[in-house]
Amino acid sequence: MNTLQNLIKRNKTGGNNGIYSVCSAHPLVIEAALRQALNDDSLLLIEATSNQVDQFGGYTGMTPVDFRNFVLELAESVKFPTENLILGGDHLGPNRWQDLSSQEAMDKADDLIAAYVAAGFKKIHLDCSMSCLDDPTPLSDEVVAERAARLAKIAESTALKTFGSSDLVYVVGTEVPVPGGAAEELEELEVTSPEAAHKTISCHKEAFAKAGVSDCWSRVIGLVVQPGVEFDHTGVIDFCPEKAQQLSAVVNDYDHLAFEAHSTDYQTDKAYKALVEGHFAILKVGPQLTFAMREALFSLCDIEEQFVVKAHCSNLRDVVEQQMCDAPGYWEKYYHGTEAQQRFARTYSFSDRIRYYWPDQGIQTAQEKLFGNLSRTGIPLPLLSQYLPEQFKAVREGLLVSDPKSLVLDKIQQVLRSYAVACKQSKG
Repeated sequence: MNTLQNLIKRNKTGGNNGIYSVCSAHPLVIEAALRQALNDDSLLLIEATSNQVDQFGGYTGMTPVDFRNFVLELAESVKFPTENLILGGDHLGPNRWQDLSSQEAMDKADDLIAAYVAAGFKKIHLDCSMSCLDDPTPLSDEVVAERAARLAKIAESTALKTFGSSDLVYVVGTEVPVPGGAAEELEELEVTSPEAAHKTISCHKEAFAKAGVSDCWSRVIGLVVQPGVEFDHTGVIDFCPEKAQQLSAVVNDYDHLAFEAHSTDYQTDKAYKALVEGHFAILKVGPQLTFAMREALFSLCDIEEQFVVKAHCSNLRDVVEQQMCDAPGYWEKYYHGTEAQQRFARTYSFSDRIRYYWPDQGIQTAQEKLFGNLSRTGIPLPLLSQYLPEQFKAVREGLLVSDPKSLVLDKIQQVLRSYAVACKQSKG
């Protein structure tokens, strides 16, 4: 039985355990996740999305093989045991090609799935919920399920051809939140109804049978639904267990199924615990990790500016802002309002569109200069207390080294520790 299948089984039998899924391609985020899981001696699930990584490179420039090698190299560098590492593909389907006809988009999705599976990704989120150029909006459950089953068939055949057998596990669902959080301000979300969840499951089971892949239905471990959690630019809709109580009971009717919760970023510790207890056994986190990284980097900029001569400062914040203004494609459709409101959102929005800009060479050079400046001078404890109080406490207790990279990694791990405790993956 696959490791994730075992985890779901334990959750379903009252173990109240789960796993968080790290959805990021930033090397500092991946390293922080590896170090946190190493500290906890736990499994680590890292997922690439179809936007980040595809057969053409995605916005990161990485194919699935490239991403696998990138993660494995980082794992080796921190001595993380690869048997505890699970790679997943998120929102795999026609997402990247919605401006094409459904036939063209699905042909590319076929190749996308094959590339992920052949590269060794074991957890496959089949997401065909989006409408293509010639599709009605929204798509019916039946169409979504039929397309998902088509991709499952390709995944299974690719696994058999590449590895001789298949131990892939799948996540399905039609009520899939937008990757990376909502683009508009939200006040309330409607929780998926039990009837809709049951229909989604039955449609997918029937579609898998028609596609000739009934054998892998028992390896469908997750259903994506809307439990009533989301975030927008400045707000968070918190999980309310009472509103999701009837939905949580749905998976009691299916031995191998639990829920996968997307957009769980910025929830409270109490909410994470309640989600896992409500059979939302897989908790996806992405933007909050790069948000925490940005907080740490800009706090280090504040520290730098207190005692490094301006002419020698990294000016990282200014470099980032300039690059975002020079190449607005990743944020201009999302951040509206006055120039002041847009400037605020570029840096501080919970949706964290800034995450697309960190790979820029000019930004990387400025970040390296920031780290170099602070490594040479050292970071005065009073300034560490002022700008990174949690990390100051860890440094004072001898749990953390006061160098720039370690401080940034710990700020990211601060987020992951909340998830680890809720999923019962933390040692302490």
